[in-house]
Amino acid sequence: MTDPPARRRGAWAPAVLTALGVLAVSCGTGERQPPSAARPAAPAHVAAYDAGWRAGKGMYESGGKGTAVREVVWGGCARRSLTARPRRVVDRDRGAWVLGCRQGVSGEPHRPPAHAVTRRETDPGLLAGFRSWAARNGAEDAAAGAARVVLVRLGDDAYDVELTGGHDGGDGKADAGSLADAFTRWWDGDDGDAGVAWNLLILSPDGARLLTRDL
Repeated sequence: MTDPPARRRGAWAPAVLTALGVLAVSCGTGERQPPSAARPAAPAHVAAYDAGWRAGKGMYESGGKGTAVREVVWGGCARRSLTARPRRVVDRDRGAWVLGCRQGVSGEPHRPPAHAVTRRETDPGLLAGFRSWAARNGAEDAAAGAARVVLVRLGDDAYDVELTGGHDGGDGKADAGSLADAFTRWWDGDDGDAGVAWNLLILSPDGARLLTRDL
Protein backbone atom coordinates (compact mmCIF):
# COMPACT_ATOMS: atom_id res chain seq x y z
CA MET A 1 0.00 0.00 0.00
CA THR A 2 1.32 3.42 -0.85
CA ASP A 3 1.60 6.15 1.73
CA PRO A 4 -1.14 8.77 1.82
CA PRO A 5 -0.23 12.09 0.09
CA ALA A 6 0.07 13.88 3.43
CA ARG A 7 2.67 11.41 4.68
CA ARG A 8 4.65 11.63 1.44
CA ARG A 9 4.80 15.43 1.74
CA GLY A 10 5.92 15.13 5.35
CA ALA A 11 8.79 12.83 4.45
CA TRP A 12 9.82 14.96 1.43
CA ALA A 13 10.20 18.33 3.21
CA PRO A 14 13.10 17.42 5.60
CA ALA A 15 14.98 15.77 2.76
CA VAL A 16 14.73 18.89 0.61
CA LEU A 17 15.83 21.14 3.46
CA THR A 18 18.85 18.90 4.10
CA ALA A 19 19.78 18.94 0.42
CA LEU A 20 19.56 22.73 0.28
CA GLY A 21 21.78 23.00 3.33
CA VAL A 22 24.41 20.77 1.75
CA LEU A 23 24.25 22.77 -1.47
CA ALA A 24 24.71 26.09 0.37
CA VAL A 25 27.81 24.80 2.15
CA SER A 26 29.30 23.19 -0.96
CA CYS A 27 28.96 26.44 -2.96
CA GLY A 28 31.02 28.42 -0.46
CA THR A 29 33.62 27.90 2.20
CA GLY A 30 31.15 26.89 4.85
CA GLU A 31 31.72 30.19 6.66
CA ARG A 32 29.33 33.11 6.78
CA GLN A 33 30.43 35.80 4.31
CA PRO A 34 29.80 39.55 4.67
CA PRO A 35 27.08 40.92 2.36
CA SER A 36 29.69 42.61 0.14
CA ALA A 37 31.73 39.44 -0.36
CA ALA A 38 29.55 38.16 -3.18
CA ARG A 39 29.61 41.46 -5.07
CA PRO A 40 32.33 42.14 -7.64
CA ALA A 41 35.02 44.66 -6.70
CA ALA A 42 34.13 48.25 -7.53
CA PRO A 43 35.99 49.94 -10.41
CA ALA A 44 39.03 51.96 -9.34
CA HIS A 45 37.34 55.34 -9.88
CA VAL A 46 34.27 54.29 -7.89
CA ALA A 47 36.32 52.94 -4.98
CA ALA A 48 38.42 56.13 -4.86
CA TYR A 49 35.30 58.31 -5.06
CA ASP A 50 33.67 56.36 -2.22
CA ALA A 51 36.73 56.84 0.00
CA GLY A 52 36.84 60.57 -0.76
CA TRP A 53 33.11 61.04 -0.22
CA ARG A 54 33.27 59.36 3.18
CA ALA A 55 36.21 61.56 4.18
CA GLY A 56 34.42 64.71 3.01
CA LYS A 57 31.16 63.72 4.70
CA GLY A 58 33.03 63.19 7.96
CA MET A 59 34.54 66.68 7.74
CA TYR A 60 31.13 68.16 6.89
CA GLU A 61 29.52 66.48 9.90
CA SER A 62 32.24 67.68 12.27
CA GLY A 63 32.88 71.16 10.85
CA GLY A 64 29.68 72.25 9.17
CA LYS A 65 29.18 74.10 5.90
CA GLY A 66 32.13 76.43 6.48
CA THR A 67 34.45 73.47 6.06
CA ALA A 68 33.51 73.30 2.38
CA VAL A 69 35.19 76.64 1.69
CA ARG A 70 38.51 75.39 2.99
CA GLU A 71 38.30 72.01 1.30
CA VAL A 72 36.86 73.05 -2.06
CA VAL A 73 37.78 76.69 -2.68
CA TRP A 74 41.16 76.61 -0.95
CA GLY A 75 42.19 73.19 -2.21
CA GLY A 76 41.98 71.21 1.00
CA CYS A 77 40.65 68.09 -0.72
CA ALA A 78 43.32 68.27 -3.44
CA ARG A 79 46.09 68.54 -0.86
CA ARG A 80 44.62 65.82 1.35
CA SER A 81 44.55 63.41 -1.56
CA LEU A 82 48.34 63.09 -1.33
CA THR A 83 48.15 61.54 2.15
CA ALA A 84 44.62 60.07 2.18
CA ARG A 85 44.24 56.38 2.93
CA PRO A 86 44.03 53.65 1.90
CA ARG A 87 46.78 54.55 -0.58
CA ARG A 88 46.12 51.50 -2.79
CA VAL A 89 42.61 52.90 -3.40
CA VAL A 90 43.34 56.64 -3.57
CA ASP A 91 46.37 56.48 -5.86
CA ARG A 92 44.48 54.56 -8.54
CA ASP A 93 42.35 57.66 -9.22
CA ARG A 94 43.18 60.65 -7.03
CA GLY A 95 40.90 62.84 -9.13
CA ALA A 96 37.93 60.65 -8.22
CA TRP A 97 38.94 60.87 -4.54
CA VAL A 98 39.06 64.67 -4.77
CA LEU A 99 35.64 64.74 -6.46
CA GLY A 100 34.17 62.57 -3.73
CA CYS A 101 35.80 64.65 -0.99
CA ARG A 102 34.45 67.88 -2.46
CA GLN A 103 30.94 66.55 -2.82
CA GLY A 104 30.90 64.92 0.59
CA VAL A 105 32.15 68.03 2.40
CA SER A 106 29.61 70.15 0.52
CA GLY A 107 26.74 67.97 1.71
CA GLU A 108 25.97 66.71 -1.80
CA PRO A 109 24.47 63.27 -2.51
CA HIS A 110 26.70 60.30 -3.20
CA ARG A 111 27.07 60.25 -7.01
CA PRO A 112 30.12 58.30 -8.24
CA PRO A 113 31.57 59.30 -11.63
CA ALA A 114 30.83 57.11 -14.64
CA HIS A 115 34.49 56.90 -15.64
CA ALA A 116 38.02 57.62 -14.43
CA VAL A 117 38.62 61.25 -13.41
CA THR A 118 42.42 61.59 -13.30
CA ARG A 119 44.18 62.47 -16.55
CA ARG A 120 47.93 62.76 -17.07
CA GLU A 121 49.47 65.07 -19.69
CA THR A 122 53.14 65.63 -20.39
CA ASP A 123 54.08 69.30 -20.85
CA PRO A 124 57.45 69.76 -22.59
CA GLY A 125 56.81 73.50 -22.98
CA LEU A 126 56.50 73.94 -19.23
CA LEU A 127 59.76 72.10 -18.69
CA ALA A 128 61.53 74.26 -21.31
CA GLY A 129 60.20 77.42 -19.67
CA PHE A 130 61.47 76.34 -16.27
CA ARG A 131 64.92 75.47 -17.61
CA SER A 132 65.17 78.81 -19.42
CA TRP A 133 64.23 80.71 -16.27
CA ALA A 134 66.69 78.69 -14.18
CA ALA A 135 69.55 79.51 -16.58
CA ARG A 136 68.83 83.23 -16.21
CA ASN A 137 68.35 83.24 -12.46
CA GLY A 138 71.24 81.29 -11.02
CA ALA A 139 69.27 78.05 -10.57
CA GLU A 140 70.78 76.12 -13.45
CA ASP A 141 72.44 73.54 -11.20
CA ALA A 142 69.24 72.93 -9.26
CA ALA A 143 67.24 72.51 -12.46
CA ALA A 144 69.81 70.38 -14.25
CA GLY A 145 68.19 67.13 -13.18
CA ALA A 146 64.70 68.07 -14.36
CA ALA A 147 63.75 65.50 -17.00
CA ARG A 148 59.97 65.60 -17.43
CA VAL A 149 56.90 67.58 -16.38
CA VAL A 150 53.49 65.92 -16.19
CA LEU A 151 50.24 67.70 -15.36
CA VAL A 152 48.02 65.44 -13.28
CA ARG A 153 44.45 66.58 -13.89
CA LEU A 154 42.30 65.97 -10.82
CA GLY A 155 39.13 67.21 -12.49
CA ASP A 156 38.05 70.20 -14.54
CA ASP A 157 39.61 72.90 -12.36
CA ALA A 158 42.41 71.36 -10.30
CA TYR A 159 45.70 69.70 -11.10
CA ASP A 160 49.09 68.79 -9.68
CA VAL A 161 52.50 69.14 -11.30
CA GLU A 162 54.78 66.10 -11.32
CA LEU A 163 58.43 66.92 -11.94
CA THR A 164 60.70 63.95 -12.56
CA GLY A 165 64.36 64.53 -11.76
CA GLY A 166 67.54 62.51 -11.76
CA HIS A 167 67.55 62.06 -8.00
CA ASP A 168 66.70 59.01 -5.92
CA GLY A 169 66.06 58.55 -2.21
CA GLY A 170 68.65 58.96 0.53
CA ASP A 171 71.29 61.56 -0.34
CA GLY A 172 69.37 62.49 -3.48
CA LYS A 173 66.58 64.02 -1.42
CA ALA A 174 68.68 67.13 -0.76
CA ASP A 175 69.08 67.68 -4.50
CA ALA A 176 65.38 66.99 -4.98
CA GLY A 177 64.70 69.69 -2.39
CA SER A 178 66.81 72.19 -4.32
CA LEU A 179 64.92 71.32 -7.50
CA ALA A 180 61.58 71.84 -5.71
CA ASP A 181 62.76 75.18 -4.28
CA ALA A 182 63.76 76.43 -7.72
CA PHE A 183 60.56 75.28 -9.39
CA THR A 184 58.28 76.87 -6.77
CA ARG A 185 60.23 80.15 -7.12
CA TRP A 186 59.56 80.12 -10.83
CA TRP A 187 55.96 78.96 -10.65
CA ASP A 188 53.27 81.64 -10.68
CA GLY A 189 50.78 79.42 -8.88
CA ASP A 190 48.03 79.41 -11.47
CA ASP A 191 47.75 78.67 -15.16
CA GLY A 192 44.49 80.57 -15.58
CA ASP A 193 42.29 78.66 -18.03
CA ALA A 194 44.13 75.44 -17.22
CA GLY A 195 42.80 75.54 -13.65
CA VAL A 196 44.58 75.85 -10.34
CA ALA A 197 47.74 73.88 -9.54
CA TRP A 198 47.81 72.79 -5.91
CA ASN A 199 50.77 70.46 -5.42
CA LEU A 200 54.26 69.95 -6.80
CA LEU A 201 55.46 66.34 -6.68
CA ILE A 202 59.15 65.58 -7.18
CA LEU A 203 59.64 62.06 -8.49
CA SER A 204 62.69 59.85 -8.82
CA PRO A 205 63.56 58.37 -12.25
CA ASP A 206 61.66 55.19 -11.34
CA GLY A 207 58.53 57.15 -10.36
CA ALA A 208 58.87 57.09 -6.56
CA ARG A 209 57.57 60.22 -4.82
CA LEU A 210 60.46 61.97 -3.06
CA LEU A 211 58.73 65.05 -1.72
CA THR A 212 55.79 67.40 -2.26
CA ARG A 213 55.37 71.16 -2.05
CA ASP A 214 52.39 73.50 -2.15
CA LEU A 215 52.02 75.57 -5.30
